[in-house]
Parts: sequence; structure tokens; C-alpha cells
Amino acid sequence: MAFMTVQTAPFDDQKPGTSGLRKKVKTFQQAHYLENFVQSTFDALGDCHGQTLVVGGDGRFYNQTAIQIILKMAAASGFRHVWVGQNGILSTPAASCVIRRYQAFGGIILSASHNPAGEHGDFGIKFNMANGGPAPESITGAIFKNSLSISEYQISDSDDINLSETGTQNLDGMTVEVIDAVADYADLMAELFDFAAIHKLLTRGDFRMRFDAMHAVTGPYAIEILEKRLGAPEGTVINGIPLPDFGEGHPDPNLTYAEELVEEMFSADAPDFGAASDGDGDRNMILGNNVFVTPSDSLAILAANADLVPAYRGGLKGVARSMPTSQAVDRVAAKLNIEAHETPTGWKFFGNLLDADRATLCGEESFGTGSNHIREKDGLWAVLFWLNILAARDLPVVDIVEHHWQEYGRNYYTRHDYEAIPTEQAQTLMQHLEHQLADLPGSQFDGRKVQYADNFSYRDPVDNSVADKQGIRIGFEGGDRIIYRLSGTGTEGATLRVYIESYQADQNKQHLDTQQALADLIELAESLAMIRDLTGRTAPTVIT
Repeated sequence: MAFMTVQTAPFDDQKPGTSGLRKKVKTFQQAHYLENFVQSTFDALGDCHGQTLVVGGDGRFYNQTAIQIILKMAAASGFRHVWVGQNGILSTPAASCVIRRYQAFGGIILSASHNPAGEHGDFGIKFNMANGGPAPESITGAIFKNSLSISEYQISDSDDINLSETGTQNLDGMTVEVIDAVADYADLMAELFDFAAIHKLLTRGDFRMRFDAMHAVTGPYAIEILEKRLGAPEGTVINGIPLPDFGEGHPDPNLTYAEELVEEMFSADAPDFGAASDGDGDRNMILGNNVFVTPSDSLAILAANADLVPAYRGGLKGVARSMPTSQAVDRVAAKLNIEAHETPTGWKFFGNLLDADRATLCGEESFGTGSNHIREKDGLWAVLFWLNILAARDLPVVDIVEHHWQEYGRNYYTRHDYEAIPTEQAQTLMQHLEHQLADLPGSQFDGRKVQYADNFSYRDPVDNSVADKQGIRIGFEGGDRIIYRLSGTGTEGATLRVYIESYQADQNKQHLDTQQALADLIELAESLAMIRDLTGRTAPTVIT
């Protein structure tokens, strides 16, 4: 066998977004497309000779084909050892766990997260650093720069690796170790949580739960941890077999796309606790009997109850949230007298805070929550955290949520997504908002006075790096906010996300329907951005 040098030409669309490069499968199947990006990544990392790598993905269509290409290119680039998940599977949080546990140089994760899969669906690739977290902008910028000038790549012409059996194999002098995709992650969860208490809860005759894996990567993890290790009845995990097309579903754990779980949890005979995770396992949705817990509230409740979980009984160093996430967790941080950080959207912005021990818990409104145990958001971790709280407090989900509101107040919060807007229309809308920013402070709208209006800029308190233009914020006196962002996770057009938040301290006004409570702010958000006029959209695609 030998290494080959293959001549190629640049593609102009390989700029990584907030979670790597995501495109249609057909785009990745173009000759040299994946190879160009992988070579550009290796070149951005410097000398890879003698280094170690973790490789795995969410099991979507093209996953195993891409892994074989990556392994052969890793061998040609001089990597010494690669850990790869059995059958090419590693959830995103499990990949971060494995990188950290084996002290790897980094890892390549193949996923388009919550995007639809299948031959005509989406595919994605990103690099995670030695700390287990997504590559910073210095690396993703270098990858993109390399991709614009690449002229050749190196690859082995060896036969494919057998990914179905655990054990070691040789690929042109590089050791490939196929590992159990679940074991390391499950062992880590057992170190963090009170498994004995959770086992007691899940085996009680009067407690029922349901976990929807959405035919995505968390199925094997949930079955191993919830049913086998923690004793939940067989069948607790539904849609637990990962499929290359995710069962033709949309593996996004929200009220719109997790309809099977939502229908059950809002039925007359609903289980006590429900949860779902997404395509690559890093997101979570939390439900109780006829109650939905917003991701922002969930983060705040986890922070407020962290002393009930073994791994966090020593106290939290701080909390961090993405800018569009509601300010609910800030109120918990103030009471705990710990730091509260507001970062741009994208898990990579939490990495420095976690590494510097300035944050312990972090979260995003897009159903992502995590802690310093890894450097990715972690869906099953959040579910286990909630189960640990339920076991310790012996209260229904709805009581835990309402007690939290009584103590801290309620942040009414919603996100309206307008998907697949033509890019030019979306950019025109954002420019229209940008032009208003200087004039908005001091303006009055239905009794609300604008306190600030800006395009969010973030200076990292650890390394002083700056990220500009991270989303338009319009903040009102009293804490109400409207935020507009264009998402970087879609593959068609642009997704406009509009976030609306209003704080309510009065306990008598904490039980309104969210959309009703925010109705006037929702109308103002549409009016200020001229959404209907500039896009033709009369309603959001998804409301969460």
C-alpha cells in the first residue's frame, strides 16, 4: 500500500459555520469535496505526525463512507493512532468525552446535528480540539483560508477498515482502534450522577418516563444507560434504533418535530417525565406530565439545584449562556454570588470559560445544555441531571418549575424561526434593523422604553479575543428583550431566528400561555423588522 498525492482545485463554499461545515449530502459526494476540507483541516493544525485522533459521527447517510476517507487521509498525514466508534458511531458529547479521556490531539465529528438526514438530506463535519471542544475561530478561519488555495491532498490507497468489530487494525502504519461507542460515555455519566438514587426512582411502580431518541444517535446510549444500567422498563426508550435517514424524521427535539413524544406527554395518561435528544445527541428537550420546560428555564433550574448532584456539590464556579438565551440563569447566579457570562451563539465560546474554571454549567436556548465534564452540549447528561433532581426532591416536574418561578420570577420566552428565507431577503432584513439601532435607545413602544440597541459584540474574558456582529439586540428597561439572528446551521437559504423575552416577578401573572403573555412584543418584533414586508412570511416555520 502507498500514499497518493491527488491533484485538486478549491471550492469556494467551505467556510465553517458555528458547528463546522454543513451541506447537502450530494455536495459532499462531489469528487474531492470532502477530501479538500479534511486536508485543509489537517494543514490548519500544523504537523500531525505522531498525533492521535478520534473519529465518529451520528450515523446519518454517508457517515461510514466519509470515515473511511478520513482514516486514509489521516494515515497519509502521519497520524499515529485513531480511535473510531464502532460502526462509525459516536455522539457529539461521546466524541468529546473520548477525546478528553484518551488525551487525543483532537477529533473529527461527522454530523449535521438536528438537520434531516438521508441520501437527499444534510451532512456535516467539524474538528474538535484536544480539550474536546469545537475548534476556535482561529482554526476555522485557517481551514477556510486553506480551502481557497488547496491544489492537492494526500490519501492512502489501502483497503477499508472493518468498522463493525472492536479491536485494533493497521492502516499504512497507523493504528486504528475501533471502540465501543457507548462505554466510555456511560462510565462518565456514572461518575457524575447518583445512579443509585436514579435507579430507585426509575424502578418505582408509580414513576414513568419516556425518552425519544428520534431514530438518531442517542438510541444506543439511552438504552444502555436508562434501561440497562438504571433499570427503566424496556420500551422506555422509543425510536431507539439509529437509521441513516433518522426514520425520515426531523431529529430536532422541540415541540414541533418531536410530535410523538409531545402527544404522549400532553395526554390524559402522560408519563411523569419525558425527554428527547437530537441527531447527534447534544440537544435535549425536557417535559413533565402536561408541561414543557423551556431550555432557558431548564438551565436555570439545573443551576439552582446543582448541589443535589454529586459532581456539582462543591459549588458552581460560574454559569454561561448564549446571548439569545433568556436571562433566567443570571438571576440564579446572582443569588449564588457566582459569575454569569453572556457569549455569542456557538458552543466554542464556552470553551475558554470552562477551561479557565470560570463556568461550570452553560447552555443555549436552542435546546443545548452542558457542563465542564466535556466541552460540548450534552443531551443525555441534561436528562440524567433532571432525573437526579427528581429523585432527590421527589416532586413532579411542574412543581419544580413553579417553585423556581416563585423564587426567581418567570422569564417568559419564545423563539420564532423563519426557515429557508432567500439569503438576499434575510440580509436585507438585517440591514434594515441595523440602520435603526442608533435611533432606538430612548424610544417608547406600548409603554416600554428602549434601554439599548446594538449588534452584540463579545470580548472573551480569558484570551481577549473579540467576536463582532453576533446578533441584533433591542433591550427595554425592566429586562424585556427582542433579538434577531441569522442561523448558521441550515443548508438552504437562511434561517431568521427571532427571540422574545419578558420578565414577570408577580406570581399571579406567571401562569399565562407564553405566546399570549408575549403577544405585544411578538407583534413589535415583526413590525420593527418588517418580516412580512421583506420576506413575504406571514408566520414562523417553527415556534419554540
